[in-house]
Amino acid sequence: MFLTGVHHVQLAAPPGQEDAARAFYAGVLGLTEVPKPPELAARGGAWFRGPGVELHLGVENDFRPALKAHPGLLVSDLDGLGERLRAAGIEVRADGLFPGYRRFYADDPFGNRLEFLEPVSG
Repeated sequence: MFLTGVHHVQLAAPPGQEDAARAFYAGVLGLTEVPKPPELAARGGAWFRGPGVELHLGVENDFRPALKAHPGLLVSDLDGLGERLRAAGIEVRADGLFPGYRRFYADDPFGNRLEFLEPVSG
């Protein structure tokens, strides 16, 4: 086996939207912003990290949100996250079609689809 894990997932964002990314990924989701190397920081975007996950937001001049492709993010309190997202004005779309998991979808401020999953115990 050559693959040993996933280092990060990259999503795209429109130019000049780093503050909106920070408000969502750090403020709502509770991730920590990671400083980008200076050579990459000049390109814009932002990087975020939390336990077991790293998300990079890269700037795309002709940005279009990822409506189907998405990261599947494991969470420990799906209901609490759903409440937090709703309180921030973000729509939460429940989906019970993945055996062994409770899950929902939500979009970041740019329309990128995000999937949040919590394993069903027992």
